[in-house]
Amino acid sequence: MDVHPEPALSPDTDTKPRYARFSRRFHAILIDWIILWVGIVAALFVGSTSHNDAVSRPLGIAVLLAALLYEPLLVWKLGGTLGHRAANLRVVDDRGGNVSLAKAVVRFVLKGILGLVSFIVMTATRRNQALHDMLTHSTVQIRNMSRAEPFHYIEERTDFLAPGMPSAWRRGSVTLLYLFTILVLMVAAWGAAHRVGLLSTVCVDTDRCSLGEKVVNLALTLAWLGLTAVCIGLGWRGRLPGARRDPSR
Repeated sequence: MDVHPEPALSPDTDTKPRYARFSRRFHAILIDWIILWVGIVAALFVGSTSHNDAVSRPLGIAVLLAALLYEPLLVWKLGGTLGHRAANLRVVDDRGGNVSLAKAVVRFVLKGILGLVSFIVMTATRRNQALHDMLTHSTVQIRNMSRAEPFHYIEERTDFLAPGMPSAWRRGSVTLLYLFTILVLMVAAWGAAHRVGLLSTVCVDTDRCSLGEKVVNLALTLAWLGLTAVCIGLGWRGRLPGARRDPSR
């Protein structure tokens, strides 16, 4: 595998960066998860069949280190994980080139702590950045434009400064009002799921849920995160009633 730095985009007549949509980034995450879980399952199988602590313990430590260092090292050296490469993506430092090892580690830790919540701000940023991208001054871009489809990326957004855009204070306050309304509706949805028997009292009170209840909880959580992301994006871009951009200006 080539470890030499490469340009943010392959040689093309248009070298303008294109920033990955969430769908491409999620595609990369799924591939990385599969790779890591295959490695973990394989290591567990070897360790359980060896019946030898001299083999299983070092193997367990090696697997743990590989899981922790997999993303930071590959992002630092290659500009992305195997999932990033398969999805035609590259992590780029705002100063150009790959991010440093220290920044790659911080980025990995932040993404692990924030989880999917980190991605809800993407539609409200100029370069489709998640929160962990913004905090580490990095972006995720298309690696090779010749392999990209138009729905894989966006160009840098410029509508935030368009004439007739409401003030940041107005957009922010209106967006917060909508977010509060979404939260109230989602709490009501969880309550309704409990009343009709989709969620048991044990699941609600102690978080000991059956597989079906976990699926319901996951669906409601994803719906909440999705609505939140859409609301933030529309609100900051002046598209929510109460803080709409005036198209006549």
